[in-house]
Amino acid sequence: MTGAEVAGLRNPPSRPLGTKRPSTLAVGVMVWLASELMFFAGLFASYFTIRATSATWPPPGVELDAIREGIFTVVLIVSSFTMQAADHDIAKEHRKTARKWIVTTLVLGTVFLANEVHEWLTIGFSPSTDAYGSLFFLLTGFHGLHVFIGLLLMIGVLGRIIGPGPDPGDAPAVTSVTYYWHFVDVVWVAVYVTIFLIK
Repeated sequence: MTGAEVAGLRNPPSRPLGTKRPSTLAVGVMVWLASELMFFAGLFASYFTIRATSATWPPPGVELDAIREGIFTVVLIVSSFTMQAADHDIAKEHRKTARKWIVTTLVLGTVFLANEVHEWLTIGFSPSTDAYGSLFFLLTGFHGLHVFIGLLLMIGVLGRIIGPGPDPGDAPAVTSVTYYWHFVDVVWVAVYVTIFLIK
């Protein structure tokens, strides 16, 4: 080994200025979301498999309000932008405005989830009605559970950034919740298109 190589081992080159390494928390969340994506992929595969083998789909008597769900889909999509704004502000240590954006996201997500609960309680079929009912409640129910978890995570992040700060752990925490919330939104768009638009 040459002297230059030995010197290189003793003094490894530093990372170029301006590069930013993602936090361990954010990487862990992305890996976890990849597994969640596979879970939902399995649900979608079941839906389309059973649909392909059914003579009529959806079954007679099923009436879904695609316009109403479309409105609440827009609400959820908007909440993705507000959460991204919170992530942007916390990175700049603007804690006060970040809190406002997270609260806004929390309200929008709660409105969306309330609509889902209302639909589950008033829709004209149940999980035990037929295969369609089972798949409908599996897809929307598991997504609703993920929305609820996201709302709890937002409350936890709000509790973390309530003080004057700054805290170096704030930005990774908000970024991780933002990744999760974007995932929830993208999955819902797929659910909405699959159940409410594709006939």
